[in-house]
Amino acid sequence: MQLTIREAARMVNLSERVLHEAVRKGELPAPEVGGQRRVNRAELLEFATRRNLRVSADILGAADPDEGPLPALSDALEAGGVFHGLPGTDKPTVLRALVDKMPLPSEIEPEFLCNILLAREALGSTALGDGIAIPHVRNPIVLRVARPAITLGFLQTPIEFGALDARPVYALFSLISPTTRIHLHLLARLAYALRDERFKAAVACQARREEILTAARRIETAAQPPPGL
Repeated sequence: MQLTIREAARMVNLSERVLHEAVRKGELPAPEVGGQRRVNRAELLEFATRRNLRVSADILGAADPDEGPLPALSDALEAGGVFHGLPGTDKPTVLRALVDKMPLPSEIEPEFLCNILLAREALGSTALGDGIAIPHVRNPIVLRVARPAITLGFLQTPIEFGALDARPVYALFSLISPTTRIHLHLLARLAYALRDERFKAAVACQARREEILTAARRIETAAQPPPGL
């Protein structure tokens, strides 16, 4: 999961100097491990999304021959669901409302997952800007699920989320996956979709579930983008 600054810079098509500057400014977490800065793949994807950067397919890591085909964004959204009017007035209450809607395995306590997401937010906001956030943990939420899922929740009242553009958040996406590679793949596909004007417009107007899914399927049936962002 961990990349050197050189590897990370190559994957997002930036110079090492620019990436070191982003680390210095706190825009990209890169703790020292053995005297060398290391970047988490999921956080590199989040950084690339905020900056509207394309990334290399290598960011997904090595393929597992037993893993099978990677899932479509629309299938994951269909599995996770789209929910309107989530209650809450701050991060703890809206995240709990979102977790309560997620298709979690019976052995996972919603409160436990919510606490993990809150601990991640304490390290830095997962808001991408434009009123959208993707709450996730530093290590992807890998669970024993039959199929990966992305849950989209629209908030009843937008809340302050610590976004760099200072805009309150009205839409939350959260992912659960059976493998790290699938998590990264879906995060990359979601980031790609959020660069599509029609998909983002459907999210911005808090469209109905079928409209969101139709927008995602349209992207998938169009000329296929390269893997990643």
